[in-house]
Amino acid sequence: MRTRQTVQMLALCATLSLIACVELHAQQKPNVIFFLVDDLGQRDVGCYGSRFYETPAIDQLAKEGMLFDNAYSTCHVCSPSRASILTGKYPARTNLTEWLGGRPEREYEKLHHAEKLTSLPDEEITLAETLKQHGYATANYGKAHLRKDPKTYGFDEDITGWVRSYYHPFGGEYNKTLPAKEGDYYTDKLTDAAIDFIERNKDKPFFVHLEHFSVHDPIQGRKDLVQKYEKKLATMPHQEGPDYILEPNPDGPAISGDKLKALEGNDSSESHQNERVWWVKQKQDNVEFAGMVEATDESLGRIRAKLKELGLDENTIIIFTSDNGGMAASNQYRGINHPRESLNSRFASSNLPLRGAKGWNYEGGIRVPLIVHWPGKTQPSSNSQAIVTGTDYYPTLLEMLKLPALPDQHKDGRSFVPALAEEDYDRGPIYWHFPHYSNHGFQSPNGAIRSGRHKLIEYYENGTVQLFDLENDIGEQNDLAESQPEIAQKLKKMLHDWRDKVDAKMPYPKTATSKPAPGARVTRPAAKRAALTDSNLPADVEKFAPGWTIKNWGGPGMKPGLRKEWAGRQNVLLTHPRSRDVPCVLSRRVEVPTGRKTALRFAVTNHPEGDWTLVVRVDGKEVLKQSVEDFNWKEFRIDLTKHAGKTVNIELENRASDWAFEAAYWSRIELQDEK
Repeated sequence: MRTRQTVQMLALCATLSLIACVELHAQQKPNVIFFLVDDLGQRDVGCYGSRFYETPAIDQLAKEGMLFDNAYSTCHVCSPSRASILTGKYPARTNLTEWLGGRPEREYEKLHHAEKLTSLPDEEITLAETLKQHGYATANYGKAHLRKDPKTYGFDEDITGWVRSYYHPFGGEYNKTLPAKEGDYYTDKLTDAAIDFIERNKDKPFFVHLEHFSVHDPIQGRKDLVQKYEKKLATMPHQEGPDYILEPNPDGPAISGDKLKALEGNDSSESHQNERVWWVKQKQDNVEFAGMVEATDESLGRIRAKLKELGLDENTIIIFTSDNGGMAASNQYRGINHPRESLNSRFASSNLPLRGAKGWNYEGGIRVPLIVHWPGKTQPSSNSQAIVTGTDYYPTLLEMLKLPALPDQHKDGRSFVPALAEEDYDRGPIYWHFPHYSNHGFQSPNGAIRSGRHKLIEYYENGTVQLFDLENDIGEQNDLAESQPEIAQKLKKMLHDWRDKVDAKMPYPKTATSKPAPGARVTRPAAKRAALTDSNLPADVEKFAPGWTIKNWGGPGMKPGLRKEWAGRQNVLLTHPRSRDVPCVLSRRVEVPTGRKTALRFAVTNHPEGDWTLVVRVDGKEVLKQSVEDFNWKEFRIDLTKHAGKTVNIELENRASDWAFEAAYWSRIELQDEK
């Protein structure tokens, strides 16, 4: 009997404990998971229409929450849009208007890039700081890309950096701060870190800013998922239409249809630069990218499962979105006359029916997925046509959490809580300002406004204006600027008035006496570039690989020579071709001994923003030719045994595949006797 009473008492205590736990969670302020994916286009998600990429967790979130059709980022590249989310301000107001590295000025450009900041100012009171002041535990995991330590912006914990490879070692600070081992996939490990934070802070409100670097390049899917999509692609019917199209710069030279057709057959960067045209992908068929998308989807599913396990799912707001549109145009110039594997490492996805890509103010560059799950508030499977932009999350979350608004901080944001409640909501016009040349196309600096159904884009180089009716022309194919001048003039004035209001910095003409804005990156003049090729590289080569010599090197901007560390390896040599047509060559004469096996062994990789072609010659005969890409160290062995008793000349060519970041990284070059 005593035992039974004891059991009953324990059961009662357990019940009371559970009730207390439930009551505690019920009284606790709602938790927030802000799930921000890098470079994910709106049409890359199943619930937004993708038929190739599989996103069951994201689709389920949409079934349980509200999906927004007209959600936008405040900029078509990462850093400005990320700053807007945390500050509630347009990039033009903070003057953080470009990704932090920024594209250098080029000789062919008519304008100097506008003055800009290179980090988010400390005086900005961020969303994270505000939530922290109200008792929230805060964490930032992934790509912050605001230059300074995220802890500066109100986060208790952070794991951040720049990804060089999605397989360990990831590169940069991640190798020091993100626990991982060989074979681990970055997206999975970042999710582990977020789950660990949730478990440690389950008894108090938390704000997790999960900024997945995926699906940014390098395009590198998780191997098991890539295999899945290779099989899927093989069974799919052929997709009609071109794989890629050439997209002209509306502010550039006029191009006839015949001339554009001719340019499609000429894949040189020089000709495309002169005519200001850029390749844009038209099909969703990249198996590597598909693997990245589904791994990111799995991350959301794992986090939601953990919330449910801890009993926190009904008290956690989840916002799922992206920092800009999809990367249908490659980062830096990339031609398409390359093997499929090479193209898959450069061009990610298609944004159709949206026009353009990341780096452009067409819808493909700025329209993003947005799903909000607010337990007990948002209606399942609801859909909103409300216009929302990146400045709006700050005031919206404050209202959702019943915290006081900060109108002096989130000046450009407007709470869309009425839209979440399916009430009448008119956000008013939204604006874009990018006073720089784009890294993802030969696009002129430009700005844009959307007001209601209409959208106007104004280009700053030649003053070109485009007007579109997005309700009838979501693909932005029918320019109405000439046929509806009244609307165009009205929106143009609104855009100019807004620029004056926020003190937007503008690009300015290049003259004989003008200088770039402070802090601007500038491509070195040709004469200076030539002078820089006379470096100590031959001495570095001799130090790195005694007996080897080098000729025809170039790429001074890459600073060829020895590196203490690169991609997880120590003592690395960087080389770069002299030009697109003249390869850099490492060479050595070798006496191959008799009576034993002799092999040349070396390891190479590439820059994450470019690839190159490796060619090995022995006595002038080509014995190996292979593309080096995917930012993984590759080991090579060249058997020299058949040349025993002879003296042979060995040449290792670093040959350009295109003309962007064609650098070769060598971790060793050595001859070995093999018993």
